[in-house]
Amino acid sequence: MSEVLEALAAVRDRVARAAGAAGRDPADVQLLLAVKTLPADRVREAIAAGAHLLGHNRAQELVGTAPDLADLPHEMHFIGRLQSNKAGKVVPLVSCVQSVDALALAERLDRLAGREGRRLDVFVQVNTSGEATKAGATPEDAVVLAVAVAALPHLRLRGLMTIGARSSDVDVVRASYDRLATLRDDVVASGAPGTADARELSMGMSTDLEVAVAAGATMVRVGTAVFGARPTR
Repeated sequence: MSEVLEALAAVRDRVARAAGAAGRDPADVQLLLAVKTLPADRVREAIAAGAHLLGHNRAQELVGTAPDLADLPHEMHFIGRLQSNKAGKVVPLVSCVQSVDALALAERLDRLAGREGRRLDVFVQVNTSGEATKAGATPEDAVVLAVAVAALPHLRLRGLMTIGARSSDVDVVRASYDRLATLRDDVVASGAPGTADARELSMGMSTDLEVAVAAGATMVRVGTAVFGARPTR
């Protein structure tokens, strides 16, 4: 068994155990592999091991590796900060942008998707921890932003995304995820056009996926637990 295949199995087992402990069906939690800084051959190995949902957080690397993955079945999400001037290169290569944190960016994505004659899936990213280093709309602005995004004709709002609090205190991390779940409920309860199906919660990473699953995550974004630590840039 390859290292990637073995690591994938271990992460899936963690998700299943966390879901079981929360009284949830493990099938309701998707696993997205974060593939930043990885060479194409490592990503291809992961796809061959059965990981077909991938996420990239750097536009330049996404553009560079996309041709090397084009022959393999996979779905790519963009999960990092996205500048409007780079959106034109990203949109043709992804099925979803999870990091929409401003209406101007959403409107730019809407125009680009319209030119391609399709609807682009999006998540609204919320900074639920309040940490200055993290991107995302404020919790106070999140529902209004989500309603506005859902109204754009070439976008489909799937839900909300956050990066959990950076803390060794599980209660602090859990609170940042509970807040996202509450905001998601508020978006759906608004009854605004395009919000009825915006029920997904993309939250949780290698170090805290169990906490996120307990809080209701429908998608966890995992990189280090499968590929090991990677150099920062």
